[in-house]
Amino acid sequence: MSLRIRTWEIVEAPKRGDTTSRIYDIVLLGLIFLNVIAVIVGTVQSIELRWGAVLEVLEVVSVIVFTFDYLARLWSCTVDYRYTGRIRGRFRLALQPMSIIDLISILPFYLPFVGIDLRFLRVLRLLRIFRIAKIGRYYSSLNVIQHVIKGKKEELLLSLVIMGILMVVSSSALYYCENSAQPEVFSSIPATMWWSVETLSTVGYGDMFPMTIPGKLCASVTSMLGIGMFALPTGILGAGFVEEIRKKNGNRGCPHCGKDIH
Repeated sequence: MSLRIRTWEIVEAPKRGDTTSRIYDIVLLGLIFLNVIAVIVGTVQSIELRWGAVLEVLEVVSVIVFTFDYLARLWSCTVDYRYTGRIRGRFRLALQPMSIIDLISILPFYLPFVGIDLRFLRVLRLLRIFRIAKIGRYYSSLNVIQHVIKGKKEELLLSLVIMGILMVVSSSALYYCENSAQPEVFSSIPATMWWSVETLSTVGYGDMFPMTIPGKLCASVTSMLGIGMFALPTGILGAGFVEEIRKKNGNRGCPHCGKDIH
């Protein structure tokens, strides 16, 4: 087995029972969690003053490891049929969402070396927490979640589009109802969109509320629609979990009545 193939197996496509790849993933995930904790506690001034040097060392070590991981995957990806071609294959891998997240999370560290001071972007290290999805290869429950979201992505996207349309319509309607009565609160449709988010999500902070009769009617309708609209993704995901569990258990439905065949 060539070094390139073995590297790809370790960093991206492990075989069942591959202990080395599992240890590599666990170490990488542990480092990711340490970085998340470091970013969070680093905002506490007392901790930053006392442990700032330790946090800096952790950042340097983490960036070295994450850079190695990123370059190792770029170097070895051509052994996978999905990424064939020395340049085109690597470019295709680099455009994958996780690869983009990896690059964004390490890039701010190197920016000072090219004369750009964007240290505040180092908070983007938090994005690497999405790499915990890799642990799903070892835990079937996480695989189920991934399959459900992937299988219901069109329905979920449609529900988000509908909620977006409802937010625009409701905020526009309330703006025209309330602008004359409360011009400082409902100053524009974009400003009123915050009220729509509060109302549709049934949070209701109370910082923006209608005073006119038409505005109250609009708010009432929006609240009732919000209850149903925010329940829609829950129903979609619930149905997806039921379908995925049935597939996992090997049950098949009758094509005529839809009942399970055991």
